Amino acid sequence: MIRRACLLPLCLAAAAAQAGGHFDVDDAGTLDPGQCQYELWGQRFRQTQTTIWHLGPACRIGPFEVGLNIDRFSVAGAHSHVVGPQVKWTFLGQAPDARWSAAMSVSVGVQRPRHADGRTGGQFVVPVSWRATDSLTVHANLGTDWAPGTGARTDRGGLAGEWALNSSVSLIAERNRAFGFWTSRVGARYSITPLISIDVSTARVNPGGVRVVTVGLNHEFGR
Repeated sequence: MIRRACLLPLCLAAAAAQAGGHFDVDDAGTLDPGQCQYELWGQRFRQTQTTIWHLGPACRIGPFEVGLNIDRFSVAGAHSHVVGPQVKWTFLGQAPDARWSAAMSVSVGVQRPRHADGRTGGQFVVPVSWRATDSLTVHANLGTDWAPGTGARTDRGGLAGEWALNSSVSLIAERNRAFGFWTSRVGARYSITPLISIDVSTARVNPGGVRVVTVGLNHEFGR
């Protein structure tokens, strides 16, 4: 029952399994050498009464950012998990002041308890970021998802704008398509310190008009 009732949030959880917070459209940046981070966020789907929790620790190892995604979702008292590693590599524009940057991100997700088909899910994404001005950055994503459990393959793509009001507050708006669903999201990121930030957003998923509210915490630190 949970597999059918949670199909939509399961797909969204897999789609959001990226470094850099809960937003669906990823940026092309990676952690600096010697740095680690963890991100923790929770999502609530109002109409389906579904909750998702995500924990994602990651560290820079050589030229790669290597992480682990742990997603737990629940509905009507039943629970399931998707767990798997992720590797991200910025191959263009690694300098902090680069106008253009691009990366490749690969992740794997295993559903627990296992779906009847027992297939491993995954994601391949190419994020591209363009620093249009000192305060405005545009992100674009193009890639493919394989749903955990069924292994069904779907294309994904999205576009986002991130506008820094000042050194502490940024506004983010995005439009993303994954697993056959379109998501429109608006939110904000507040930096408590240069290494700690809080994300808040609201989103609408179509078809169906399902509304989602998300709150997240991101913490970067040296190892």
